[in-house]
Amino acid sequence: MHDTSNEVVRRLRSVDLRVTAPRVAELQELDTHPHISAKTAAQLVRASIGRVSTQAVYDVLAVCTRAGLVRCIEPAGSVARYETRAGDNHHHLICRVCDGVIDVDCVAGTRPCLTPSDDAGYLVDTAEVVFWGLCPQCRSGQAGEHPVPAEWTSQAMPASDLQRRKEKRNG
Repeated sequence: MHDTSNEVVRRLRSVDLRVTAPRVAELQELDTHPHISAKTAAQLVRASIGRVSTQAVYDVLAVCTRAGLVRCIEPAGSVARYETRAGDNHHHLICRVCDGVIDVDCVAGTRPCLTPSDDAGYLVDTAEVVFWGLCPQCRSGQAGEHPVPAEWTSQAMPASDLQRRKEKRNG
């Protein structure tokens, strides 16, 4: 195993999870490609280790999310996306045109970041903030020439997903 594998193995063991090839491969892909869907994760893992069932990919995501190794975000109108930046209080900025996602550090610095005007007796520990707007490329009108992240390539993402993204970008 190379260094990144050793780090992933350490993280899995730190939360008492069994070390399996799909778990290691999936966490490595999420480290490299944050904010990807389960479908894209499955394609990347298959390219990395060969055969792995779609159910196994979802199981790894669920187990790692429950263990705090992975965070799932579900932006409105988008598929669930996964990242390994978990355990801190960061937010996301999403481009309305190209669906690009970047991390944004917490607005206030401490949890829950925002407080409701009336908490109705709830103990609020987290506020999920998603900022929406246009990335610099889309804002400058270069959406058609927008750099496509590696996970959106035809090898990693099915043609139907690529076509949907192109149609969305081209309006």
